[in-house]
Amino acid sequence: MPHAPALLVIDMQNALAAISHRATETVAVIAGLRERAKAAGVPVVTIQHQGAELEAGTEGWQIVPELRPSADEAVVHKTSADSFLHTDLDKTLKALGVTEVVVTGFATEICVDTTARQALSHQYDVVLVADGHTTSERPDTGDFASPERSIAHHNEIFRHIDFPGRRIRVVPAAEVDFAAA
Repeated sequence: MPHAPALLVIDMQNALAAISHRATETVAVIAGLRERAKAAGVPVVTIQHQGAELEAGTEGWQIVPELRPSADEAVVHKTSADSFLHTDLDKTLKALGVTEVVVTGFATEICVDTTARQALSHQYDVVLVADGHTTSERPDTGDFASPERSIAHHNEIFRHIDFPGRRIRVVPAAEVDFAAA
C-alpha cells in the first residue's frame, strides 16, 4: 500500500489554548505544518472535543483562529480522549486513503497519547510531532509532571514503542516531509 499521510490537529480549541503550555509556539508549529500539508496535497483532519466545559458552539469550543479548518477539510467531533471512539475518524481516514497519521495538538498525556496509540491499533503508522503537541500549564509541585517533562516523557515513550507491523516516528516539525507522500 502506498504511503499516504494525514495531519491530525487534536483539540486546538480556544479554551484549551488558554491553559496550554507554550500555546503560541505550539499553534505556530501546527500552523506551519498545516500550510506544508496543504501545499503537498496532504489532508488535514481537525479533531474537536465537546463536553461539559467545551460546550458546542461556545467561543471556548471554537478552534483557535490560526488553525480553523477550511470548508474542504474534515472535522471530527469527539467526546472522549480517544479520537476514534464513537467518531467517524477511522472512516474519514480510510476514505482519504490514509496510511499514516501525523499527530499534533492538546493534551500530550491525554488526547494526543490516546489517539496516537489508538491509531496504531487501527493499523495506521504514526508520526508524533515532537514540538507540535502540548499540555496544560501547572505548578511544578504536586503529582503532575511539569509540562516540559510530560512532553519530553511522551516523546521518549513513543520513540520506544514497538508495535508489530506499524512504523512509529517522533520528529520535530521541521523534519516532517509531506512532499515525500
